[in-house]
Amino acid sequence: MSRVQEADAAVRLAERLTGLRANREVIPHDPNSSVRWHEHDYPSPIARWNYHPEYEIHLIRKGTGRFIVGDHLGTFEAGQVTLVGSGLPHDWVSDLEPGEVLTNRDAVIQFDGGWLRKCAELMPELTEVEPVLQQSARGIHFTGETAVAATEAIEAVAVSTGVERLHQVLRILAVFARSPQSDRVLLAREWFQPQLDSQAAAVVDIALEYIFANHAGSVRMSEAASLVGMTDPTFSKYFRKATGQNFSDMVRKLRLAHACRLLEQTDTPVSSICYEVGFSNLSNFNRHFLSETGVSPRAYRVAHGGS
Repeated sequence: MSRVQEADAAVRLAERLTGLRANREVIPHDPNSSVRWHEHDYPSPIARWNYHPEYEIHLIRKGTGRFIVGDHLGTFEAGQVTLVGSGLPHDWVSDLEPGEVLTNRDAVIQFDGGWLRKCAELMPELTEVEPVLQQSARGIHFTGETAVAATEAIEAVAVSTGVERLHQVLRILAVFARSPQSDRVLLAREWFQPQLDSQAAAVVDIALEYIFANHAGSVRMSEAASLVGMTDPTFSKYFRKATGQNFSDMVRKLRLAHACRLLEQTDTPVSSICYEVGFSNLSNFNRHFLSETGVSPRAYRVAHGGS
């Protein structure tokens, strides 16, 4: 790495550490509202790997891509509804053409768990929501009719104010609380416990930018370490501390998630998908795919409506 590259990496890391790109997102408080509702484009300064103490209800309106919640890596498409628990790191990275911007890609509702629990002391009916809040410590991707009903209510929050807005928020929480377990996909592993500080989070943010941009090609931990001005062992320690997994595991899971999407949505031969997602040989791809999903790539394609 040249001295110019080293200096650039140091500046970008310093920006994150001084809060110019703070990974611990600070949710602004609105004294006139119990929750925060907002929408944002992609790319956007706030669309990055981050965490915060507030719970987050997240709707993807447009596009496809890859996402990370805790130590879970997967793919998304328009209509994905997720409930992210307090302090759980998350990020959604869209597939974009050069120069493309997805306007209002995300609709987001954030709220303080303490606020809701205090309300439950006066309105015991709200205790119905507590089990799903506890489950959201792992992140929950809602599917089926639950996702459809939640999407309608999330969009209703955008066009309402006052008591009506609060009504729509409670409607979303009721949809979540009453959803069948078959409509809930738990994301992070049950034992996932991120160990986050400002430097570890900043290091991971830069590393994920590199992984997401290059996962289908050559991805080397040494290059990621160089981007943040660290030695390989120091970088490896920080990465595992913050994400709960090794750098190589993260890359492998991302490649397999991409392969799953291609198997579901295209008729590209398995042998071609193997190389397209970054594996160097077919037998290695088949072995890792079977280990991760429990089935072969061809069996996965058949089970998901492919041919």
